[in-house]
Amino acid sequence: MRRVRYEHSGGPEVLFLEDVPVPEPGPGELLVRAEAIGVTLPVVRKVRETRDPIPLGGEIAGEVVACGEGVTAYAPGDRVTGLVFGHGYADYALLHEAMASPVPDAASAVDAVALVRSGLVAYGALHAARPAPGEAALVTGAAGGVGQLAVQLARLKGGAARVVAAVSDRRKADFVRGLGADEVVTYEDASWGDPVDYVLDAVGGALLKPAVGALAPSGRLVAFSSGGGTIEAYDLLVGAKSVVAFQMALVARGRPDTYEQWRKEVWELFLTGHLKPFVHGEFGLADASKAHAVIEERANLGKVVLVP
Repeated sequence: MRRVRYEHSGGPEVLFLEDVPVPEPGPGELLVRAEAIGVTLPVVRKVRETRDPIPLGGEIAGEVVACGEGVTAYAPGDRVTGLVFGHGYADYALLHEAMASPVPDAASAVDAVALVRSGLVAYGALHAARPAPGEAALVTGAAGGVGQLAVQLARLKGGAARVVAAVSDRRKADFVRGLGADEVVTYEDASWGDPVDYVLDAVGGALLKPAVGALAPSGRLVAFSSGGGTIEAYDLLVGAKSVVAFQMALVARGRPDTYEQWRKEVWELFLTGHLKPFVHGEFGLADASKAHAVIEERANLGKVVLVP
């Protein structure tokens, strides 16, 4: 089978395709023929920043072709999606049963990759913001895989009366307005408009300061990016503002019932036509470097997906 790998850190150019044997599923594992693979900013960052190469994991969706010992919930022929911690940029990937969830018949593998993990992160971040109907929300990284869903969910589940989308380039304005954003700002704008009640921050880093500055008194910022960054305590103190971190993995491990309920609600919103994930482009495995370049250049409008 084909697999994408890299041997040293760098940009998209370090990725290469290799031929390797199809892996055998171990205890509790599913061997999945990958039909769609999500490309995420954290993985792109790891390729550039991690000194020792790591497997390119992440979100996959496809058909189960074999099951390891002890698997009880799935069988060959089932369609699943889930998070792979080993090699995921490949024709076949090993997915642990505990990380898998079924894909409805009405959805494609690309739909599943664009919706489930990104939708759960967006849903969880919104939940952490404790939104009240009629409040104003701001979403950074609003045109990305998670941000595009967070913009929609702020209205659908948060009841936001006003949604502000923060993007890297003004050329993304029409896209995020199409998602339901009332206002669009860029990261370089001197002002992000009237204050908001909460910020869902998918970017971090240097954007944390203006994100805190965009909050109204007693406003809340939810940090859920892999971008790091520092917030001055005084900037919070003067407006009685607060920051809370959200991590999906902690919910999946520590609150499985909540995780499952959120997953069902995200699928229901999709299947009823209320929540619509958009895909920037579908790339073959041989073009994984092009997919990474789209994200590095902040050019994506929606989810970037590999389709073997």
